[in-house]
Amino acid sequence: MNIRRHLVWFLAMVCTFAAPSAFAQIKVVGDGGPGPVKAQHLTVEMVSLAPAIAPGGTLDVGLVITLEEKWHVYWINAGDSGEPPHINWTLPRGITAGKIQFPIPSRLPLGPLMDFGYEDEVAFPVKLTAAKNLKPGPIHLDAKIDWLVCREVCIPGKAHLGLNLTVDPKATAPAQPVGALGEALGLLPKPLDPDMKLTVTGGKDEFVLDLITGERTTDAEFYPYDQEQIENAGDQDVEPLPNGVRLRVPRSTELTKLPAKLHGVIKLDDETAYDITAPVAAGEVPRRAGSKATPAGAANLTTVTALGLAFVGGIILNLMPCVFPVLFLKGLALVQSSSEERGRLRKHGLVYTLGILVSFWIIVAALLALRAGGNEAGWGFQLQSPVFVAVLAIGIFFFALSLAGQFELGLSLTSAGGELANKQGYTGSFFTGILATIVATPCTAPLMGAAIGFALAQPPLVTFAIFTALALGLAAPYLLLSFQPAWTKLLPRPGAWMEVLKQLTAIPLFGTVIWLLWVYGHLFGNDGVDRVAWLLVSLLLVALAGWALGKWPARWPSAIAAVLIGIMALVVALRQPKDTTLTWQPYSESMISQARSEGKPVFIDFTAAWCLSCQVNERLVLRSDDVQRQFRDNKVVLVKADWTKYDPAITRELASVGRSGVPTYVIYPIAKGAPDVLPELLTKDIVLNALKKDVQQ
Repeated sequence: MNIRRHLVWFLAMVCTFAAPSAFAQIKVVGDGGPGPVKAQHLTVEMVSLAPAIAPGGTLDVGLVITLEEKWHVYWINAGDSGEPPHINWTLPRGITAGKIQFPIPSRLPLGPLMDFGYEDEVAFPVKLTAAKNLKPGPIHLDAKIDWLVCREVCIPGKAHLGLNLTVDPKATAPAQPVGALGEALGLLPKPLDPDMKLTVTGGKDEFVLDLITGERTTDAEFYPYDQEQIENAGDQDVEPLPNGVRLRVPRSTELTKLPAKLHGVIKLDDETAYDITAPVAAGEVPRRAGSKATPAGAANLTTVTALGLAFVGGIILNLMPCVFPVLFLKGLALVQSSSEERGRLRKHGLVYTLGILVSFWIIVAALLALRAGGNEAGWGFQLQSPVFVAVLAIGIFFFALSLAGQFELGLSLTSAGGELANKQGYTGSFFTGILATIVATPCTAPLMGAAIGFALAQPPLVTFAIFTALALGLAAPYLLLSFQPAWTKLLPRPGAWMEVLKQLTAIPLFGTVIWLLWVYGHLFGNDGVDRVAWLLVSLLLVALAGWALGKWPARWPSAIAAVLIGIMALVVALRQPKDTTLTWQPYSESMISQARSEGKPVFIDFTAAWCLSCQVNERLVLRSDDVQRQFRDNKVVLVKADWTKYDPAITRELASVGRSGVPTYVIYPIAKGAPDVLPELLTKDIVLNALKKDVQQ
């Protein structure tokens, strides 16, 4: 995580915006003519496809922007930051202008965030319409234009451009549009063709867009017109379909309720894109394990085929690293007890199978209950619960310690007497079946993906039948061995190798615990590292419990101590840490003056929602534990000067420290001295050293 954060920070360089609301303060280029005129880092020009327009006719005109290398302007939805260009027309009577049109955009990453826009050259078409009674003769179109151009720094610009045209009844549109404007008209997103079909499924974490184009499509991107619907910087996974494409787009964490419709642009390549509006159906679309491709034939499965795939997939599931240690232990028990009564062995096999079936039925019941309540879930949905993941990690870790030889699981119980031991044996087989199901849920074996995807879209009885087939497939290998114990003769004879192999099986279980820790951390976002640290403390306590069982085996006091330590481990793992993020006060001149008069240090964060680097600085530096601790220990008054909307008081404060844009960071020290203005690009060391100099006096 630290390496990734530092890499992100290295890429996310300073972005000094001036507020869009303050465009009026920017120098205007151009004298009302068509241009081109030069502004900072770009050239702007007003062009037309023809010099004349007919009464009652239309004409395409547009704004052409030519950018310096690596600079960009924005699409209508700028993404995580930025503003699109705007045109304010002054038109003669009888001429109307449509909305500015935006050609196919591109994704423009910066650190952990993403913008949507254009580099190199782009034209923004506008369609003019002339009234039927418009008199022939010359006319002039006047346009006031503003934009935001960005690289590492973002700079607003403004131009005064115009066009001289002629109203001519004989005017016609050119047969073949040419130039930058003609190219842009060809790159405008089109409506879907009549033979195309789009469906959108909205899940807990993603939107799944299935576009049927009539041929296999290997590339796609989605750009929403509405903000805060998707994670702009998230990976958009493409799954080619035989007759189209499936696109998985991460859902925004800010989107608490599914929208009724999804409106945006699906881009298939640099020259092909479609303007789409589609209703959103709640649901989950499972993936095939280990692949971003659609499960082969999933859409054409029959119930019988799905049952067969589920059964075979369940058998293969036994070979997965998460399940094989459990099956190995049951096979090991058969080798050691092959001389026992055959009926007893069969009962163990049936009880083990029952444990798996009951577990699967509970999972299916939960899935169907969620579906009935309008909340869709898929295979392994319980791994979305931090409590479940923590308990599962602790349980598997405890089990793995036993396999590794720290203690013998169940030794204290089996010493309590023969009858109790027999009972415990069947109970052990039942709960081993439950354990096999639990550790299987993170895995998806080959053939399972299509069967599960089919099952989740079927009526409850079919869903139960398919998951039952999957459970029987998982139970089948041990069940067959229990009915044919003679087959265990194919295995090597019992010996010391069995203990070594049993200990080796602990390795994949420890690996599973590591993976569960990773999942656990991702469930908490920014707090993930702290949560994982507490779960590691829980595992340390579990190791102490295992040591007690190994030090004093087959003794009730050690078992009681182990249980108490285990409870303590669960309490530690599931504790809810307090939010340590400090509170920032809104900017106020009087509040800052009062704090300074009382001898309190003040830290001002001049920021804006549209400033990309502001967001990066806040997430990676100002929210870091070290910086928060110094703010708290030194009783620093924290002020957030939000310049998202133009505020003259904040503008004056910026000017007083020699700045005209954001991000800007200012520390007013304890001593009545000059303010300390920090660089736009923050690191923890910069902030900590400044606090040490200005505050710790």
